[in-house]
Amino acid sequence: MAAFRAFRKRIVPSFKSRIFASSFNSRSISTLVLAEHEGGAIKPQSVSAVKAASSLSDENSISLLLAGSGPALHEAAANAASCDPSVSQVLVADSEKFSHHLAEPWARLIHLVQQKGGYSHVITASGSFGKNILPRAAALLDVSPITDVIEISDSHLFVRPIYAGNALCTVRYTGAGPCLLSIRSTSFPVSPIWADSKSNEAPISQVDLSTFGEDSVGKSRYVKHTSQDTERPDLGNARVVVTGGRALKSAENFKMIEKLAEKLGAAVGATRAAVDAGYVPNELQVGQTGKIVAPELYLAFGVSGAIQHLAGMRDSKYIVAVNKDADAPIFQVADYGLVGDIFEVIPELLEKLPEKK
Repeated sequence: MAAFRAFRKRIVPSFKSRIFASSFNSRSISTLVLAEHEGGAIKPQSVSAVKAASSLSDENSISLLLAGSGPALHEAAANAASCDPSVSQVLVADSEKFSHHLAEPWARLIHLVQQKGGYSHVITASGSFGKNILPRAAALLDVSPITDVIEISDSHLFVRPIYAGNALCTVRYTGAGPCLLSIRSTSFPVSPIWADSKSNEAPISQVDLSTFGEDSVGKSRYVKHTSQDTERPDLGNARVVVTGGRALKSAENFKMIEKLAEKLGAAVGATRAAVDAGYVPNELQVGQTGKIVAPELYLAFGVSGAIQHLAGMRDSKYIVAVNKDADAPIFQVADYGLVGDIFEVIPELLEKLPEKK
């Protein structure tokens, strides 16, 4: 009987207390979004991260963190303040240490801001920027990050692809510390209504870096940054993508893909095999270990359709494949397919398509 009485006296929350706890957790949600900027503008994938953060809760307080130096940083902060109505404030870390996206200083910055702000969630886009920084920040905060989230079901319940996108896994975060997420920007599209909105501007605050020591820089150092001078749209956000595979055989032949992309006003993509062969730079790789794209039209020339490549483009609205092998796996996911020699098809397309105005 004594044991029974002791059991009854255990603190078990009632139904009402559980409802109160649930509503309290919902109200206490606050999110830090790591924003990437270039040329004084917030990158679209960072705005997608804000959209993902706003789906965590209706009463979510969202802070946007920008770091860097110079006038471009402050111009980007002004644009960030009005990039989305759900942004509560913009935090700016102005220092030469953040001029380049090195993982060590950025991770220390996130740790510093998290200690002061006590955020429940930290979110960034799942690009090269987020993949570089998030794991180190998670290690400093002693938490496990959840990567490549494509759906947010609840504040601590997320869906992410596994097995190269062939299955979806539902993950519940049960950690005590902040929940660190990287999201696929293609799964959280940005509404064009707010793209240039100047209403509901959020306040801009400076991050106190007085305790940010020199030891926070780490052992990595910036060497150089190379990029292609082109007027083509960014691969990650383009409406049309033209991709070439190893079947093009050389970097010289790959220029046909670039010419076709220019005519269509499209971005250029490549398979891992084409990148490894040196046809194009790594930044153009589409796939599981490259960029994840979901354009309205995806044109694949000489692409076999390996599972690693399909993981990066299977969410495209329309997929058109051209390959001389009728049994190529790419035809299983393509909406339209043409069995033919790409060295005959591409020149004919270049001849018949009008010049882009």
